[in-house]
Amino acid sequence: MTQSYHKKVVLSVHTRRTKWAPVWAVVRRFGKGKRVHPSQMTKIRRNWRRTKLKIKPRRIAKKHLG
Repeated sequence: MTQSYHKKVVLSVHTRRTKWAPVWAVVRRFGKGKRVHPSQMTKIRRNWRRTKLKIKPRRIAKKHLG
């Protein structure tokens, strides 16, 4: 495994936790006559600007120590 494997796993998990839901799920949950935005069905709302994932960068040796 590569060093960035953990980072890829974390990113792939968080990709699914976005502010999105399919249209048919909204109709099934709220009914046909109700007009609701699909984001009301998702609990975890992510924004690429507002909230970051706080993934630790890989360790790099400090060059100034010789």
